[in-house]
Amino acid sequence: MTDKEKKQIPKHLQPYISTQYYHHYTPIDHAVWRFVMKQNHYFLKDIAHPAYVNGLRDSGIKTDRVPRVEDMNTSLAKIGWGAVTIDGLIPGSAFYGFLANGILPIATEIRNIQNIAYTPAPDMLHEAAGHSPILLDETYRDFVRKIGEMGAKALSSKEKLEVFKAVRHLTIIAEDPDSTPEQVQEAERQVVEARSRVKGLSEADKVSRLFWWTVEYGLIGDVNNPKIYGAGLLSSVGESQSCLKPDVKKIPFSVEECINTPYDVTKPQPQLFVCKSFDDLVEKIEQFASTMAFRKGGTESLDQALESNSVATMVLSSGLQVTGTLTAILKDENAEAIYVRTKGPTALSYDHKQLKDQGTDIHRKGFGTPIGKLKGGLVIEACSAKQLQALGIKEGNNVLLNFQSGVTVEGLVKNILFYGEKPILISFSNCQVTYKNIVLFEPSWGIFDMAVGARITSVFAGAADPNHYYDSPSTNDESMEEVEQQCLTELENLYAEIRDLREGQWEQTNFMHLDRILAILDQKYPNEWLLRIEILELYKIGQSIHRNVNVILNKLKNTNWDPSVKQMIDRGIALIEQI
Repeated sequence: MTDKEKKQIPKHLQPYISTQYYHHYTPIDHAVWRFVMKQNHYFLKDIAHPAYVNGLRDSGIKTDRVPRVEDMNTSLAKIGWGAVTIDGLIPGSAFYGFLANGILPIATEIRNIQNIAYTPAPDMLHEAAGHSPILLDETYRDFVRKIGEMGAKALSSKEKLEVFKAVRHLTIIAEDPDSTPEQVQEAERQVVEARSRVKGLSEADKVSRLFWWTVEYGLIGDVNNPKIYGAGLLSSVGESQSCLKPDVKKIPFSVEECINTPYDVTKPQPQLFVCKSFDDLVEKIEQFASTMAFRKGGTESLDQALESNSVATMVLSSGLQVTGTLTAILKDENAEAIYVRTKGPTALSYDHKQLKDQGTDIHRKGFGTPIGKLKGGLVIEACSAKQLQALGIKEGNNVLLNFQSGVTVEGLVKNILFYGEKPILISFSNCQVTYKNIVLFEPSWGIFDMAVGARITSVFAGAADPNHYYDSPSTNDESMEEVEQQCLTELENLYAEIRDLREGQWEQTNFMHLDRILAILDQKYPNEWLLRIEILELYKIGQSIHRNVNVILNKLKNTNWDPSVKQMIDRGIALIEQI
């Protein structure tokens, strides 16, 4: 991705962009990629949705080696999307933020051989081979962008943040080959403990479950004979086959069922949801969006923002947007919000552009404002400048504003900010704001900037103008990208040698190289199955009746492998037999 392209990405997302150190990929990494991709090309052609099969063919992703994300970015640019590298699991709001902006975030790690069938940790196979190809379908990528927008705006909870941290730790532990069973068990316990503290489902939880059961683990078509489109299934060599078996329950897709069904990232899914079509997904996800705080607004949405204890934006009926962390909501006898207060850095915006002199430097300790109509049912934002003057609300006048709620604002009008002909902000000096016997603002606190708005029309997570609200991100040192490849182990060198033989012109002397490598494997690496699969492939290409073919087959078929490894070996052999 060029510097120009990076600058077009919102500032609050840029810190999550990492660098793909391509030369850090070992020959084993490339072999793992090749094995899974060859499996996908062959075995998924009849069970995956045609959009994925066609996308896999047309995306330009190579089979023989790990792709460069910059090449994927170029390929996706043809459909108006892009790709960036990220460092493993990132917060959900950031992940969805990338999707909402038409950017596919790609974790650059490659799963190890022990987890070749499936890994709970994000990796290149999942992101690149799972998500990328099917984005070439216009309706599907419209769905992904929509759910990205919803996820980026969804309100979460502070307890859910602790769950994210615990899950991130678990995926790291589970993928680390040096982790002990005790460490994995402890990490799983921490996830369970964190989840036990979560009460109810936040908007972010609901979107997460929808995303999981669609984008990650979705089936499509006839419920009795569905096709795969979820990236988690498409990138899992094992589960892409097992998921279609009768013991995995197939449920007709509904938003409610998905939301009410939890998931476990570390285990195969016992049930999957089958949608009729991508158009059906778009329609139903749009219906769900209408129930979210960013569409509904009101006091209930403010309560959700208060519970999140995170940066959120409140939009008033005048169009003014207040971004900050909500810390208090004053309500009337009908439990409707009549005054709100934020804590810490707060900024005011209109149409997602921060207002001049209304940034976090001015409102660094928070911001408060009344909400509602004046007595008599007067809606301030509905008044023109002349109508405000007729009411005595003009610069230089001392005014007393009596709200229907009982909130009073009394002070000297310093400035009235209009957007078009609509007042959106009135600034007072020497101002006193009260509700019954409660002092909400007093003159000694300075200027009182009162947001104009009879009601809250929208509440969403994050900032209205993130490029101004958030600090400038630190930048990655791109000069480090082409670092020297790390020293290879003996086994990695053997993988590299097999790759060179495969990619070069076949000669009879190659058989001597294969004999030598097989001897080393038998002596030092008896459990190395993937390299034996690659050697078997070369024998089948060069001379299918070579004596070592049966030797390798006997080793692969008769060793007491773990069941998941045995499944991979059988599928690898089955594919070679098609040569």
